[in-house]
Amino acid sequence: MFFVAGVKNTTGSVRGNERRSIYQKFREVDILDKKKTVTALKPGEDRAIILGLGMILSSIVMYFVLGITTLRSYADSVWTEEAVCVVLNSTLTADVNCSYSCGSDCWRASKYPCLQVYVSVNNTGRITRLSHNEETQDASPECFYVPRCQRDSAAMHAMILNISDRLKVNQQLTCFYDPSERQDRVILTRLYDHAVLFHSLLWPSCVLTGGMAIILMVKLTQYLSRLCEEIVKIKR
Repeated sequence: MFFVAGVKNTTGSVRGNERRSIYQKFREVDILDKKKTVTALKPGEDRAIILGLGMILSSIVMYFVLGITTLRSYADSVWTEEAVCVVLNSTLTADVNCSYSCGSDCWRASKYPCLQVYVSVNNTGRITRLSHNEETQDASPECFYVPRCQRDSAAMHAMILNISDRLKVNQQLTCFYDPSERQDRVILTRLYDHAVLFHSLLWPSCVLTGGMAIILMVKLTQYLSRLCEEIVKIKR
């Protein structure tokens, strides 16, 4: 009887050892799979964070470039108030000389007629000269429009004449004037208005938001992963 009992105990212990060894194997395989998953996710998370930081840095650079170009021009523009201008006179005056490029270190002279336009501003009752935009006002305050200089002066003359005819047909125009009256002239269109400013800031804002979202998603994934590991440890 003792012999038989000893055999049963030995058999039970052998089976227990086999079960423990099988459990340890599964446990080792599970730990190895987790390590492989963590090892595989770690470089991906690092690349995602680098991508997010790169997007944020790129948006900052774009904000800086826009700040010294578009935003500065928008802030410096004094023609902010909209009004209705009535064209009183549109005439071609003396020709203006200009130069165009004919190659490397090669410049040739040409000329175009100066179109002078006088309007009456309904909001102020003033009669003043009209310019096409801010750049035209800075380049040639006497002329309404400054075309791109080219060799064919007849083509530029025809272009200016066409603009003059259009202004004579459409005498009521939407224009912009300086409410502080530092500039007595008015302009027809603004190069940097609210719409241009919005579209200029839209893409940097989207890039900045995307970079921050990528970093937040990676951090959230890491937090949830650590939370799941802690829950598994508590259950065990």
